[in-house]
Amino acid sequence: MSDIIIGIDLGTTNSEVAVLRDGRPEVIEVDGSRILPSIVGVADDGALLVGQAARNQYTLYPERTIRSVKRRMGEDVRLPMGDQSYSPQEISALILKRLKRAAEAHLGETVEKAVITVPAYFSDAQRQATRNAGELAELEVVRIINEPTAAALAYEVNAVEPRTILVYDLGGGTFDCSVVRAGGEITEVLASHGNNHLGGDDFDAKLIEHVVAHVQEQQDCDPRDNPAAMARISRACEAAKIALSDAPYARIDEEYLLPDRDPPVNLSLEISRLDYEAMIEGYIDETLDAVHTALKGAELTVTDIDEVVLVGGATRTPVIQQRLEEMLGMQPRAEIDPDLCVAAGAAVQAGVMSGQSTSTVLVDITPYTFGTSALSEMNGMPYPHCFVPLIRKNTPIPSSKTEAFQTMFDGQEAVDVRIYQGEDRDALNNTEIGSFRIEGLSDVPAGNVILMRCDLDLDGILKVTALEKRTGLEKHIEIDNATTRFEEQELGAAKQRLASLIDGDAERVDDAEAGANADTAQHREQVQAKALLDKAERLLETASAEDKEDLIDLIEAVRDTLEASDMDGLKRSTDALSDLLYYLET
Repeated sequence: MSDIIIGIDLGTTNSEVAVLRDGRPEVIEVDGSRILPSIVGVADDGALLVGQAARNQYTLYPERTIRSVKRRMGEDVRLPMGDQSYSPQEISALILKRLKRAAEAHLGETVEKAVITVPAYFSDAQRQATRNAGELAELEVVRIINEPTAAALAYEVNAVEPRTILVYDLGGGTFDCSVVRAGGEITEVLASHGNNHLGGDDFDAKLIEHVVAHVQEQQDCDPRDNPAAMARISRACEAAKIALSDAPYARIDEEYLLPDRDPPVNLSLEISRLDYEAMIEGYIDETLDAVHTALKGAELTVTDIDEVVLVGGATRTPVIQQRLEEMLGMQPRAEIDPDLCVAAGAAVQAGVMSGQSTSTVLVDITPYTFGTSALSEMNGMPYPHCFVPLIRKNTPIPSSKTEAFQTMFDGQEAVDVRIYQGEDRDALNNTEIGSFRIEGLSDVPAGNVILMRCDLDLDGILKVTALEKRTGLEKHIEIDNATTRFEEQELGAAKQRLASLIDGDAERVDDAEAGANADTAQHREQVQAKALLDKAERLLETASAEDKEDLIDLIEAVRDTLEASDMDGLKRSTDALSDLLYYLET
């Protein structure tokens, strides 16, 4: 029997895991839902919280919670979480570990291999960081594929007639647009374009700016000085954004946003869909410009597109669908949940790699041009940093390209090789992603030939080799960004640190989960109490004088027990408040 390989969509806002069953992808439930919030936190006692439990905690303890970690992948940073700090790879590994365990519980078997998706425009460093995260989660990452490619696989798994598809992928933190030739035996990516820092989080940020400005104007104070208040505003803005997908107006009501001020600051604000769309118009314009760039890269026009596929929760924004329809003259397909289709496509590719019977062979491309620098002419003058492309953007991968260069002067003993990613003629305007030095060259006249080969593999990882043609002297590197690569010793230390975080004694995960669940229950009661307070305070406006007095007494009782973390008292007071609200509503 072949190994089980799962497909994982490691998202900015949410993550999912899927497996191919009988030729069809099946998205697996995690904690009762097919969507796992990509949020990690630690409880009061240090127990690990992943997913919904961490999301529930965020508004109460943002300093102990990390969200949107995908945007930090590939960076050499440490992210604080409680008393400790962790790399983006470690936080992502905790999410992957939770998905892995859910798959194992669902399948009844150990899972050791996975296909993981990344945005098409993820850099080499970000892809390598994703692979590191998989290793920390004890998963062999057998393939990394682009998210738009995975979405096309999900839609076209049983398609017969080839079609040209535009995949518009707008998630929580990233955007990319790909032109895909799909159907029949081959799914081929023709071109991609995007932005690794554009997504639903930016839409939230516009709403947050609007709310903060409202508080500053109406209350003459700045909530940005209070992390807990900003966490509540952030959560409320995200909820408003989602509500505006289905309604023309959404309210943001946060009572006692700043309870320490005299009088306490309350937030009450209505936002219209039209105002919200005006806030994010610039972002939408940028995504549509990327659509044109992708079409140009594929050497196609709008009339060549047969179908449009939407991927990512942010595509539920009505104005996005409207503008795409106006631009392309067709209604986007939406029969597959935009939050789930990437994981489903990853499962399809995983099934192919595990030997299951499918009709699809994947041909992916590189979204970047890779090359080096050399002395040449620019603007009619000699210039030592002219960019020389080796593997060009939109080249199918895997790919291997070799170019010949020559030494500049007699007896030259060494050559410095610099590798760049970008499109600019001036190499210094591109992104340098690696460098090395080849020494000990032959003592010969200028013109000694140096062959340079670039190998780009299926995961988008670049290997560069420089070779002296006359002697075979060789030097090579794998471009995985030294600031984000985990050396073996560091990898082992990270695994131990995560094991300790997950299960306390590194022997059984279940012990930690029990502690986490207990802590989660406490925080869930606190969150529910806050929601009950919001509801009660809204009813104050219409309650009779007698009922209003009872409401105020119970509201104060709930608030006092919340501040004191008196869970027994909180249960009694919330039960009493709930009974009164039920009476008033009926």
